[in-house]
Amino acid sequence: MVIAVDEGTQALLQRFGFDEATFERLRERLRAGEAGPEANRIRGEVAPPRPEDITELPALGSPKRAALAERGREAIARGEVGAVVLAGGMATRFGGVVKAGVEALEGQSFLEVKLRDFQRAAEHGPVPVYLMTSFATDAEVARLAAPFSTATCPIETFPQLISLRLTPDGELFRTEDGKASPYAPGHGDLTFALRRAGILERFRREGGKLLFVSNVDNLTATLDPAIVGAHLAGGKPMSAEMAPKLPGDRGGAPARVDGVPQIVEAFRFPTGFDQDRIPVFNTNTLVLDAEAIDQDFELTWFAVTKSVEGRPAVQFEHLVGQLSAFLPATFLRVEREGPDARFQPVKDPPELERRRPEIEAALRARGIL
Repeated sequence: MVIAVDEGTQALLQRFGFDEATFERLRERLRAGEAGPEANRIRGEVAPPRPEDITELPALGSPKRAALAERGREAIARGEVGAVVLAGGMATRFGGVVKAGVEALEGQSFLEVKLRDFQRAAEHGPVPVYLMTSFATDAEVARLAAPFSTATCPIETFPQLISLRLTPDGELFRTEDGKASPYAPGHGDLTFALRRAGILERFRREGGKLLFVSNVDNLTATLDPAIVGAHLAGGKPMSAEMAPKLPGDRGGAPARVDGVPQIVEAFRFPTGFDQDRIPVFNTNTLVLDAEAIDQDFELTWFAVTKSVEGRPAVQFEHLVGQLSAFLPATFLRVEREGPDARFQPVKDPPELERRRPEIEAALRARGIL
């Protein structure tokens, strides 16, 4: 390794798949002024989605919802459905504690609530579970998950990739102790990490066809067979859940880029584009066809500036929603309130306290609590 790092950091980089060639290429982009907020913006024509681009999830109790749920249960019974939980990141939002292990509801951690949901789904058929970790969360998530692995709901962890932070002028960012600063480069690592770990090939070989993907901190994004059924009914290799947008919401949203419907992150919209014209936004809950994602995608590396020890640090990140630029996607509108709520993310302790009653009510209505 050409980069000057201490032995501990070097071992970490080697273990978690550091790509030095890509790192150096991105560093040169930053030095050349070819990376940053303006470079992240889409250059093509961007327009709001058309009404036909959004599919409504049928209401609870309706015949259409029941039919979708039955179709989903049949897929689970055939052993075609697996679950992925995004549990990586840097373990910074809860005071340096890995969020997956934080007590969320009724004495259960975030991860435990998610796993109990998958065990419930596994009553219809086997549901293998894959937990995407990072170098910062891998050991703890593996420890937390081990007691919940069963024959019908086996659990496996796999790490996302790793890179090093840079200063705004392209030098290696070093912390106050003089060491390089590693980071996890975004949930867009998903398909690359699944393939690197050999999980995707094995899942397909054993008859797996669909992967349900959700964030560890979105507890109401449960493995509802109706969601699986809606994905199958959509007939596209990717489905992405969209929630109604409320005032102040910022995040990725479905839009048409040069006429093609896809998820566009908030910071990628052209300057002056009124994002409030789009009534829904991306929840990062997906269903993916395993065969369709078993390839290398040319995802964009986005330069994002963070504050580390009070100084600006540049990270290059991949975003999983950009898969929709390569794969036709069904954008499924779901509820974010009430018993059918599917978007109640928790980013920090105050948000957990605020959302807990709604989350508990939704999960109790589903029989998970």
